[in-house]
Amino acid sequence: MSIHSVLMASNDTSPNEDEPATKNQLPMDNTTPIQMHNVVTNTMAMRSQTLSNKKPAQTQTQTQTQNLSANHPNTNHTNHAKGNHNTPKQQHHPHVSLAGTSIKGREFEDPATKAQMKAMAARALWQLAKGNVTVCRTITESRALLCFAVLLEKGHDEVQSYSAMALMEITAVAEQNSDLRRSSFKPTSPAARAVVDQLLKLVEKADSDLLIPCIQAIGNLARTFRATETRMIGPLVKLLDEKGPEVTMEAAIALNKFASPENFLCVNHSKAIITEGGAKHLIQLVYFGEQVIQTPSLILLCYISLHCPDSEVLANEEVLIVLEWSTKQAHLLQEP
Repeated sequence: MSIHSVLMASNDTSPNEDEPATKNQLPMDNTTPIQMHNVVTNTMAMRSQTLSNKKPAQTQTQTQTQNLSANHPNTNHTNHAKGNHNTPKQQHHPHVSLAGTSIKGREFEDPATKAQMKAMAARALWQLAKGNVTVCRTITESRALLCFAVLLEKGHDEVQSYSAMALMEITAVAEQNSDLRRSSFKPTSPAARAVVDQLLKLVEKADSDLLIPCIQAIGNLARTFRATETRMIGPLVKLLDEKGPEVTMEAAIALNKFASPENFLCVNHSKAIITEGGAKHLIQLVYFGEQVIQTPSLILLCYISLHCPDSEVLANEEVLIVLEWSTKQAHLLQEP
């Protein structure tokens, strides 16, 4: 057999041998990207851990390359070009692997550890937000405000407590800073509405340890509500009746912020307080309440009487007699 015939025979059989191999590879095309992704992720994770061990070897290789380049200039030029081409890839992959490893680590963390980290973060933000406009603005401009609303609803007891305290401090700063109040707690803001909804739920529940900071937070936001939004008045008025002295006092102080002349919608809010039966509760608190409760109750009664002088409810409750009686009480006259 001649050499020519042997070559022709090998050329004829090679396409048939390659075709099945190609067909066998096609079904793997759909799974290869996923497998490669897993391989690359796992490989880069291991590579990031052993990267420090490879640095001495890389240094030795570079030293050998430099020695060879002294004898072979052309080879040095080629290797240098290849090295520059591969450098960005070597810097990019460890960063991706570390991010993937970090995310996986958080997914498998113990729930108790996650809850503790959330509580620590909420406590830190609570402390940082006290009287600090810059920190409060940073919090409200980020997703933290919405996160606080979620934590109030679904967080553990400690997380809920620190979240409520943080919101109390943030709203206290917003009460004194009109720019922060208008930008962060405007009625159209989804995050602000979510926060108010959760605060209101806890106030309506009325048996939570978070009640007082939630009452204070709603009172701090008194100037952010619209004229038609009076849903928070009713729960606050109910707290004036048969609650502990501290809760009753905080509810009266919060309602004062709604009825205060500094509030542009004080007339609307005063009418809502009267409609919810607030006048009757306030009269009883002025007559029989403790001194710490009498003062804010009397101030609130004065506000609603000033804004609604023609109210039949106030006339029937004989509020004027209560006001005249209060002027004869020395401990009430001494209050500013």
